[in-house]
Amino acid sequence: MTTKRHLLRNIDIIAHVDAGKTTVSEKILYFTGKIHKTIEVHEGGATMDSHNLERKHGITISSAATTVQWRDHAINIIDTPGHIDFGIDVRCALRVLDGAVVVFDAVAGVEPQTETNWRLANDHDVARIAFINKLDRAGADFGRICEEIRERLGVEPLPLQLPIGSEAEFSGMIDVLRQRALTWPQPDGREIHETDIPAELRETAETARTQILEHLANFDDEVAELFLNGETVSEDAIIRAIRRGVGEGAFVPVFGGSALKNKGVQPLLDAVVDYLPAPAESEEAPFAALVFKSAADQKFGHLSYVRVYSGELKPGETVWNPREAKRERVSHVYQMHATQKQAIESAMAGNIVALSGFKSARTGDTLCEPGHEIVLENIEVPEPVTSVVLEAVNRAEREKLSSALARMLREDPTLHLATHPETGQMLLSGMGELHLQMKREALEEEGLEVQFGAPLVAYRETLTQPCEITHRHKKQGGGPGQFAQVTIRFEPLPRGTGVEFESRISGGSISAEFIPAVERGIRERAQSGLLAGHPVVDFKATLLDGQMHSDDSSALAFQIAGNAALRLAAAESAPLILEPVMTVEVTTPGDHLGEVIGDLSRRRGMVLEQRDRGLAKQVVAEVPLAEMFGYIGDLRSVTAGRGEFSMAFAHYRQVPKQAMLEQMAAA
Repeated sequence: MTTKRHLLRNIDIIAHVDAGKTTVSEKILYFTGKIHKTIEVHEGGATMDSHNLERKHGITISSAATTVQWRDHAINIIDTPGHIDFGIDVRCALRVLDGAVVVFDAVAGVEPQTETNWRLANDHDVARIAFINKLDRAGADFGRICEEIRERLGVEPLPLQLPIGSEAEFSGMIDVLRQRALTWPQPDGREIHETDIPAELRETAETARTQILEHLANFDDEVAELFLNGETVSEDAIIRAIRRGVGEGAFVPVFGGSALKNKGVQPLLDAVVDYLPAPAESEEAPFAALVFKSAADQKFGHLSYVRVYSGELKPGETVWNPREAKRERVSHVYQMHATQKQAIESAMAGNIVALSGFKSARTGDTLCEPGHEIVLENIEVPEPVTSVVLEAVNRAEREKLSSALARMLREDPTLHLATHPETGQMLLSGMGELHLQMKREALEEEGLEVQFGAPLVAYRETLTQPCEITHRHKKQGGGPGQFAQVTIRFEPLPRGTGVEFESRISGGSISAEFIPAVERGIRERAQSGLLAGHPVVDFKATLLDGQMHSDDSSALAFQIAGNAALRLAAAESAPLILEPVMTVEVTTPGDHLGEVIGDLSRRRGMVLEQRDRGLAKQVVAEVPLAEMFGYIGDLRSVTAGRGEFSMAFAHYRQVPKQAMLEQMAAA
């Protein structure tokens, strides 16, 4: 690809599930000429949802990449899942992209996964524009969604469009900056009519434009000088000011429409070109890229999707993988369109491409030029919250299952495989019930016969009081003995911190070569638990002192001593068991509100908020994950099939005392 960087945009399309994200993606392909006919998402035929399971369930479960052309610009697009269980794809995409289109449901507004994705975009300084979709639906409210963006996302919305009509009367959008009315008179949406703004909306539109200029004047010196002196601010000056403000996160431009009805998509594409940034990499520096997605390919075995940050890469060249400390040869370089591949001659800085030929590269790996090693910032992977026990029906199936799981683990970094401590069965862990269900169905599609157990909650243990433990490990036998003595201080840390280790050894009381072994022993015990076999998290271990023997001390002895010290800390640190708690948003007809709240209360839920959502009511609550398995069936029962819910991980909290005692008794 030889597109100049200033004519290139790398964007993600993100949203909460069912906000219409995949429909927006489909219409972008249609209006840019990438496809010539759209198939509605609910029919299971979306171009970017190419996996059989995506078509079967009508949801996006894996990110897909494509490239489109608009106004002489190349736009690399990654369409990512909306469901929380597949949020790792959003996390990976935002790590490597420059901009994003955030799609909002005009009725539902700012939803949990949107908030989560917004925070991730903040973490990676990704520039954003907003598209309020489904303005033709009953209960749609453009102004209310703008207010929710301000209140719940903490950013100033800058409405560059206003809707003409609402709900069933929605007919088009006002271009506020150009003071023109835009309508789409034909069902295919290809033709845009520009007319004068309807008389009843002119004053509103003029006021909106003045407010935009006032806001830009507070931000941009060029606009301020012209506007405050009563001079005309040119369109180019406005675009430059908005682009800079978007890049700095000062505000988010807001657009609207109905993607399903082919209204509003072309101005959204214009906004991508005008307001989202171009990549700012160096073609002169040595090659460096980051793998943000791994996927199996029937013909080539495996594809590694990468963002190129510097240099150039051609087929047949060799790259260095610092994590593996090995060279790998690039067989092919592809530009992707969902699952379709187009071989290209090179990938330049700023490009998003897929590479084949790698035997071991996985998500988060840096690829660089041999002799010029660099390690790019890795992708943070959240811990799983749900597990299932799975077992092959016979030895032949076990070998096939192991191979299939190895491929899945390489593709999905949120998937973990371990051995059940009591039964020895395989324990597959993931981000939620739906996540593991999709993995089960994927295995079944391959013809594997696998037995799955009921979902299990990923409990954790933690310390609540500091303590200091001195432990001596001494063993004498017929051969060399074992000797190690350690003094370690254990103290609790804030939720979500993990496990930290520090050595304050001075004066050589313990040889430096044995200190990593003490840490290994502590982390080993932390994985085994102190109360009921759950991993111990959110504590710090500080190695204060110790003793060693010139003949009998070894790394193994100090590893055993570190392990035993944490085990002994259970008696003095008041450990407890934690459970994952989810933020649950339930949308229900108002006449079923009481039943919904009562059901959540029976699930140990704590209602945080109630609010109107168009013609319906919405309840926001925090509920332990253990109480949410199978919830959709119960919700449909109490709402006569009319209720919907979404769920996102919130935090870990202490389980009730009785539940903790039961888990300890069963351990």
